[in-house]
Amino acid sequence: MRAHLLAQDVIFVSGGSVVNLLAVWRAHRLDAILRECWEVGVVLAGQSAGSICWHQGGVTDSFSDELDPVDDGLGFLPFSNGVHDDLADQPRRRRFRDLVGAGKLRAGYATEDGVALHYVGDQLHEALGMLPGRNAWWVEPDGAGRYQQRPIPARRWLP
Repeated sequence: MRAHLLAQDVIFVSGGSVVNLLAVWRAHRLDAILRECWEVGVVLAGQSAGSICWHQGGVTDSFSDELDPVDDGLGFLPFSNGVHDDLADQPRRRRFRDLVGAGKLRAGYATEDGVALHYVGDQLHEALGMLPGRNAWWVEPDGAGRYQQRPIPARRWLP
């Protein structure tokens, strides 16, 4: 498995259960192999759970029907990650911000559907969007138990 993964240009992880992904990878020691892939320049990508896994953590419904924090992601990227951050009434959007504000998740980046975060090393390079008017967001604690945020407009990208 190690040789196969190290020979790839890109490793893409789709959505699903971030808790299950992390548990299975750790049980089979793939977490160390994935880190090695990242360190030698293999592009790691993903959507939904496949995005959260590379970060320190995020919001998940993997434990129950509730939206709970997961804070033991692979941590290649030292931020939390909020996915499906589309609408003001989207429960994940509010929950991610509340958890960051309360200090239960690290400060991090949230993305509306159709927006990707492009990192170089462990620093955000830019947000890319396939749909017009979509954003990424930097979300951090405000020091008073709440959060503050700033939009990161996504550069329109069409394949």
